[in-house]
Amino acid sequence: MTLQEILIQFKERTGLNNEAIASLLGISKSTVSRWVNGDTKNLKKETLNKLSKLLKIDISTVMAENSFYHKKPILGTVKAGYNLFADENREGFLSVNEEDHHRGDYFLRVTGDSMYLAKIHDNDLIYVQQCQDVNSGQIAVVMIGEEVTVKKVIKKPDFLILEAANPHFENRYFNKQEIAELPVKIIGKVIYSRSDF
Repeated sequence: MTLQEILIQFKERTGLNNEAIASLLGISKSTVSRWVNGDTKNLKKETLNKLSKLLKIDISTVMAENSFYHKKPILGTVKAGYNLFADENREGFLSVNEEDHHRGDYFLRVTGDSMYLAKIHDNDLIYVQQCQDVNSGQIAVVMIGEEVTVKKVIKKPDFLILEAANPHFENRYFNKQEIAELPVKIIGKVIYSRSDF
């Protein structure tokens, strides 16, 4: 596990915020923020000892034991269909290997079966790389106003198609004005899907 992952889990378990952790350690809030954001990965030995005491674990050992694996958050649910509002309820974390750690940012749980021919099924977890654009033909996580969906994105000169991978679901078409006003925004590229058996 990384320092960032350890701290995020600690904050979720205890309900403490960055300011409270900073106060307990006698350091600045901005320092804790850098740890939680993943901007600082190495700590002075004295600070590491204080943090280990607060968290009641040997941070150095935990980080070393898990150096080949990284954890990515499961942020919530995305509809393989339409009309489900964005719902960021973190379920927990999943381990990914070193290669996948650099390819993506988070997991989303899929509800619905509009993408089953693309091998994305109801209750699957999709691994997502956060981005604002994808190539035409790629599968993406898309926000339509407050709604979130996963679809194949087809780009045309004057409009955008969100294409289902299930003949029982209609594709959706958005012109330039709708894209700007709703808005329709790509928020991530789907790297892969995995099923829990």
